[in-house]
Amino acid sequence: MATATTRTETDSLGPREIPADAYWGVHTLRAQENFDITKRPISVYPELVTALAMVKQAAARANRELGVLEPRKADLIDRAAQRVIDGEFHDQFVVGVIQGGAGTSTNMNANEVITNIALEMAGREKGDYAYLSPNDHTNRSQSTNDVYPTAVKIAILLAHDSALTELDALRTSFSRKATEFHDILKVGRTQLQDAVPMTLGQEFGGFASSLGADWQRQRDNSALLLEINMGATAIGTGITVEPGYAETVRAHLVEISGLPLETAHDLIEATSDTGAFMSFSGAIKRTAIKLSKICNDLRLLSSGPQAGLGEINLPARQAGSSIMPGKVNPVIPEAVSQVAFSIAGADTTVTMAVEAGQLQLNAFEPVIAHSLLQSLVWLRQSMKMLRIHCIDGITANTARLGAMVGSSVGVITALTPFIGYASAAALAKTALLTNRNVADLVVEAGLMSRAEVTKQLRPERLSGLEPITTAIPVIAPEDLP
Repeated sequence: MATATTRTETDSLGPREIPADAYWGVHTLRAQENFDITKRPISVYPELVTALAMVKQAAARANRELGVLEPRKADLIDRAAQRVIDGEFHDQFVVGVIQGGAGTSTNMNANEVITNIALEMAGREKGDYAYLSPNDHTNRSQSTNDVYPTAVKIAILLAHDSALTELDALRTSFSRKATEFHDILKVGRTQLQDAVPMTLGQEFGGFASSLGADWQRQRDNSALLLEINMGATAIGTGITVEPGYAETVRAHLVEISGLPLETAHDLIEATSDTGAFMSFSGAIKRTAIKLSKICNDLRLLSSGPQAGLGEINLPARQAGSSIMPGKVNPVIPEAVSQVAFSIAGADTTVTMAVEAGQLQLNAFEPVIAHSLLQSLVWLRQSMKMLRIHCIDGITANTARLGAMVGSSVGVITALTPFIGYASAAALAKTALLTNRNVADLVVEAGLMSRAEVTKQLRPERLSGLEPITTAIPVIAPEDLP
């Protein structure tokens, strides 16, 4: 029984009371009751709400063009959808991100909200579905099974655009540090043991190059999401749609979204297969894991400050201990790694959901959508945090770096073309046992002059920025004094 604060709506299961001011309806109400799981409505992903409205707007325009929807009704739906695209009514998208039904509840939430906005614009009461129906008009020529995956793909592409922007900004930040640290020599390490010298700039340049490669990898994989199945309706046969609808709705959706969308050549396959989501998820995971590896390196390089490597200084962001005064932890890199762990788990979720699809439909697309959109949001925000609160403020501990290079036996590798591996190994062992400078030992052994040793141990040559040329004969170990 409707009251001043409610209205009555009826579905195939019977009548229910809906809050009078709600733009959603009975289908959305039942979904709220059934899927009270995450406490997170789909509106936490504004790109998904926007994408749903774009699909509904494109469908209304196609239906009007093909003559299957009255122009005044199509216009009302079009205008209502545009208001959602513009950012209005997002709080009315209230169904949970995890839901059964392959996204039907999300589709009906969109149908009901857009319909009731349109009814209000026409001067009608919310719920006056005899005049404008969520199913017969707003959902005309559509099924959840083509609307939902299409909207999810568009939402991911919209969210991905800002994530790519942040990824490139982070790469640029590392590149700036590479330039800043260009001439600072340090000890390289393999398997956590001292290795040959390099520059700190080369190390940060490697980070930048790694992220640049991932930027391209993500772009390549996101292109797979441009293939849509609008016009497939229930299982890909196109039942209930007019001839030419698939191409017409695609053209309108391209215009609305600005994305170069293409209709799948096999709508039955496209409706049941979700492999594109798995490929894209893998690219996101790759970036997240590589970011975590970089953050591990940053934590190692900044470890200490007294008893660790202490080669770089991360910006101090907050006190690090409730018991140890003065302790400062690498909290920003730690947070990024935790995001990476979550994204790796989400990728596994997507993989399992893709595998679980059966016959003509994958019923588990809601968890795919939630996993990917959450991963994109967390990745974007963590990259922004890392750039602003960490990378931009890193400084080099040049005194410590210089001292470690000066005492490192790894520099003798640069002299092996001149004195031979065996001689270099013998002198390296001596240097470690006596804690003496390698250059001094080489000169004392008569293997090279001081001038030649100094020349070959210049930072430019040690770091490979300038080629080493063998200009003196190699001396055999047996000829050592």
